[in-house]
Amino acid sequence: MIGSPKGIEEAAGCGGLFAGPKEYAIEGREGTLTRSARFLLFFLMAGPMIACAETPDGAPAGGRDGGDNPAAQVRKDKSWEYGPFVNGGAGLGNRDNFGFLSAGIQGGKALTPVLHAGILSGQFEFGANIMPLWQAYTPAPHEQTFLYSGGGSFVAPDGGGAYRGVSLTPVIFRWNFVTRSRRFQPWFQGAGGLIYTTHKFPPDQLVPHGTPGGTSVWNFSPQGGGGFHYFTRPRRSIDVGVNGVHISSASLGDRNPGVNASIQVQVGYTFWK
Repeated sequence: MIGSPKGIEEAAGCGGLFAGPKEYAIEGREGTLTRSARFLLFFLMAGPMIACAETPDGAPAGGRDGGDNPAAQVRKDKSWEYGPFVNGGAGLGNRDNFGFLSAGIQGGKALTPVLHAGILSGQFEFGANIMPLWQAYTPAPHEQTFLYSGGGSFVAPDGGGAYRGVSLTPVIFRWNFVTRSRRFQPWFQGAGGLIYTTHKFPPDQLVPHGTPGGTSVWNFSPQGGGGFHYFTRPRRSIDVGVNGVHISSASLGDRNPGVNASIQVQVGYTFWK
């Protein structure tokens, strides 16, 4: 793993002792953030555009198991869903040298019948997930020059490397769009989660073990994005999603540099009951 170049840093984003971007490597990062934001916006808009062609409530589901129309069948039954997934992505802006990998199980339940609202017609679902595997990959430990907010600077060791932990997302609000497709069902969602890591994350100025200071082993992960289910057969689907994820300790630690933005892609397989 390659460490960051030595430079002057004021920790990013969410408050704390420092404020402002890194002086080095600032060129080009705004462009990366803008391109990624445009991609996420396009992905989120795709669901409503496809949903313009709405399936009527009375569309036949094709038998008890919905063999002819599995997407309509799970909507009609307000089915439970559950299954494994893998999640991976990268940070944006001043965290574009961060990588993320996680895996877990997600579940959900449709709570309403199909609600008609023009191109936004769909069905509300509540879900949750747990990730026993959560990892972040950051630049190797290195010396870093920090700026005081009131002026002056100091050099201190900065943490880094691989971080491991677990994550729980107990609240996922999802809207499943209605389309004419028998197999394709797009959705968008908003969610909130909690991350625990075995070492304080994100990496910041190192402090002696047991000494107060630094960031926190607890972080929150508000997020939002979109995706789709593709039914390979009745009550089975392949799922793909893209989420924008923010990671912050809400100042549980003495510093809260956070990860202001990351783009993460999720691929899973779902069973419907």
